[in-house]
Amino acid sequence: MLIKILGPGCANCAALEHATHTALAQLGWQATVEHVTDYATIAGYGVMSTPALVVDEQVLLTGRVPQVEQLADLLAARAPQQPSGSAHA
Repeated sequence: MLIKILGPGCANCAALEHATHTALAQLGWQATVEHVTDYATIAGYGVMSTPALVVDEQVLLTGRVPQVEQLADLLAARAPQQPSGSAHA
């Protein structure tokens, strides 16, 4: 699973990145998490409001930082093939 946090590096971007790592830990999953700050790349995803969360090249949310539990639910719904407690990259 490849997760990208899109944003210029603001406090909300850092909060989304931290929440993403926390949600992954709660799920028992491993994933590659990248922070993308390049405006052209962000615009290429069609994102107009940051921070944004991209999972496996699909934009899942923009412009907000969800609660960790909401983020875990969002990730679990996106990757149901990974049962809780397993570790996949």
